[in-house]
Amino acid sequence: MKPTRLACFFLPLLFAGCATTPTIGASGAKTVATGSAGGATADNANSQLERCDRTLGTLSIVEDANQPWVRQMSSQYRTHSTVPLLRLMIQQSNCFAVVERGQAFNNMQTERALMQDGELRSNSNLHRGQMVAADYTMTPSITFDQKGTGGLGGSFLGGIGAVASYVTGSMKSNEASTMLLLTDNRSGIQLAAAEGSARNWDFGLMGDFWNHGLGSANGFSNTPQGKLLAASFMDSYNQMVRAVRNYKAQSVAGGLGNGGVLKTN
Repeated sequence: MKPTRLACFFLPLLFAGCATTPTIGASGAKTVATGSAGGATADNANSQLERCDRTLGTLSIVEDANQPWVRQMSSQYRTHSTVPLLRLMIQQSNCFAVVERGQAFNNMQTERALMQDGELRSNSNLHRGQMVAADYTMTPSITFDQKGTGGLGGSFLGGIGAVASYVTGSMKSNEASTMLLLTDNRSGIQLAAAEGSARNWDFGLMGDFWNHGLGSANGFSNTPQGKLLAASFMDSYNQMVRAVRNYKAQSVAGGLGNGGVLKTN
């Protein structure tokens, strides 16, 4: 007989080797970035994601792989590039059309090289002058990411069925702050900047369970930090969308880059 979900919640505290049947799209397994995007349409997108009625331009995402937070995400949280996550949210929002400048770009260049070498069919319709320019570049970064920034502890005595328990528990908050920068590729002017944040809680559980001499067990559970970072990046992106939807260009007397108005003696 397969264990029920309720049983598999409590039995690991007593025995090892209990697992539930995997489910597709389980609410406990996905991040805030859900669903899919195709062109200007989106399916099953998070209802909290901001959207635009019109596309504002083309955009590439550049993540500086040399930043310390990139290595921390990979080594500590087993979380890798933020680019796929952001690309999904951006296309679902319809605010920007995303152009490829990552690993797939190298594959695109390979196809073009094969065409130039005469290896592809003549009607492949792959030639110079077809690629779309990126109007803007978006740069993501993590400004603050910390587990256990605050919390509380306590204990309670309870029973579940025939199993009595004395449990000591704790709650610790985790916080993340992320930043997105938007740059105009033609002028080099920063058009927008947005900071976002997110918080969640880890629930620690340690207790002695007894039922007719079954003994004791310990358990502890943590919310994955990657989900927290995904939520923070969605907040950052939502903040940016609100800003660019009401965008007004900055102006300097005499023109941008012509000396400015802050003069020296």
